[in-house]
Amino acid sequence: MSDLVFYPAYQLAQLIRDRRVSAVEVLEAHLAQIARHNTILNAICTLDEENARLRAQQADAAIAQEECWGPLHGVPITIKDFYETQGLRTTAGYAPLHNYMPERDATVVDRLRQAGAVLLGKTNPSDVNGAYQGLNDLFPRVNNPWNINYTPGGSSSGTAAAIAAGFSALDLGSDIAGSIRQPAHCCGVYGLKPTDQRLSLAGHIFEVPGQPHCIRQMLVPGPLARSIKDLQLCFSLLVGPDRRRPSLPPVPLDVVSDKPLQALRIAWSDDFRVPIAREIQTALRHAAQQLSEQGARVENWSPPDIDWTAAQTLYYQIAAFNFRYAQPVTLKAAQKSLTFLWRETTQGDRALRQSGSPTQALSAMFTPTLLAYFEVLTQRDRFTTQLDAALADWDVWLTPVAATVAFTHRPAWSAIEIDGKVYPHAVANGAYTMPFNLSGHPAVVMPIGYTQAGLPIGLQIVGHRWREMELLAIAQQIDEVVGNFQHPPGYE
Repeated sequence: MSDLVFYPAYQLAQLIRDRRVSAVEVLEAHLAQIARHNTILNAICTLDEENARLRAQQADAAIAQEECWGPLHGVPITIKDFYETQGLRTTAGYAPLHNYMPERDATVVDRLRQAGAVLLGKTNPSDVNGAYQGLNDLFPRVNNPWNINYTPGGSSSGTAAAIAAGFSALDLGSDIAGSIRQPAHCCGVYGLKPTDQRLSLAGHIFEVPGQPHCIRQMLVPGPLARSIKDLQLCFSLLVGPDRRRPSLPPVPLDVVSDKPLQALRIAWSDDFRVPIAREIQTALRHAAQQLSEQGARVENWSPPDIDWTAAQTLYYQIAAFNFRYAQPVTLKAAQKSLTFLWRETTQGDRALRQSGSPTQALSAMFTPTLLAYFEVLTQRDRFTTQLDAALADWDVWLTPVAATVAFTHRPAWSAIEIDGKVYPHAVANGAYTMPFNLSGHPAVVMPIGYTQAGLPIGLQIVGHRWREMELLAIAQQIDEVVGNFQHPPGYE
């Protein structure tokens, strides 16, 4: 089985349980793929071959005794380097943590291990200031397996690149402004951003060890994979209360309605925030047409009466409060933040800069007050309620993931040209993802096509809060009509 590295995780687990292939064989295939290609991609930043081999051997011994550890028994996975892994270096791409060895796993990592997964290594992220591309202070930049001159997106940069290149069957990313969805779009894989507060963030580093738990809104863990079924499986393993995060609501898995495609009400929009690249627009409109031809009720729509520019400003204000104390204030961190602010407010088309300017977050960043924090949270509640009401008549809403596909490597937060117009970096990449971090709605990204230059194009599918299993079931039906997963050429 020479193509083991591109099997979805659920199929690998079944093959191992049926003894058609051993966990060791599966692991060695992935390690060989990493050895062949990682020096070019830099997707894996820390490899744990010795412990992964031991775990795979134990998995095979257990199967021989007719013992199954769980749904991921023997399946090799990787984890974004923002998640603590017991005894395995965890850095978050942050120089002061270059040798940090956690004493316990993040909750979501522990749950995947308990399900039988074999952790083979950590994937290379963007750091907090690394923009929507794989840049940090510790490791070489991550390259896109579809074209190494292009970014894989960020901050789950190595995560998406590793899944696309066959380094791993499953990975955990995290998303505060599109950091699961934009890399999935750039690398042609699947990703899930769950509802805000749906999964535990215990052991996830944005706050460095020793800092208070600051980031309490908009940041969520989520899986990246090569199939919707893997997203469903992984999410079902991660969900549930956590004693380490007592504020996490104990919401059970939702019950899927099993509506046929022909009964679904599907809204779609290709421009509710900023103009998108023509090839993305063409792909999205073609997907809507295909779904309509299969009998779904599909309508071009965007929520009325929502001020998206105000929502963008509100997002930045909340983010500034959240990040203010997450890491120690240093001259280097301040310089990075100011570089981001300068580039976002001076580069690109003037109207686009105004639609996504972060400058109104300056007061929250430098002179935060408790009253101002409560005020922006109250505004966030209103926005979420407004979007909930707008989406009530639809099963899902199809949108672009970003205004651009993967772009060439450049300094962090530099502007991006799209069809002859220059966009601020965060507008080009975050305009269609940030609103759903702000509102907390879940979203799935899936590949639906490729540009003439051979770069992937993703589709974002937005669902109802707390209804991830329903969203994933609908995404599976949509995937069967318009999905287009392929692995990059040259990685066979």
